[in-house]
Amino acid sequence: MAEKVCKCGIKKQAGYLYFVDKHGDVSRAKMARGRKKSKKRR
Repeated sequence: MAEKVCKCGIKKQAGYLYFVDKHGDVSRAKMARGRKKSKKRR
């Protein structure tokens, strides 16, 4: 289970996953899923 340690004041951007890396820093990675759907033309 996750535990919230503190508020960092980070503004989250859509399409990124935020996590604490092995050095204890907050990092982000581009998500493979969760992209915004585009309108397809026919």
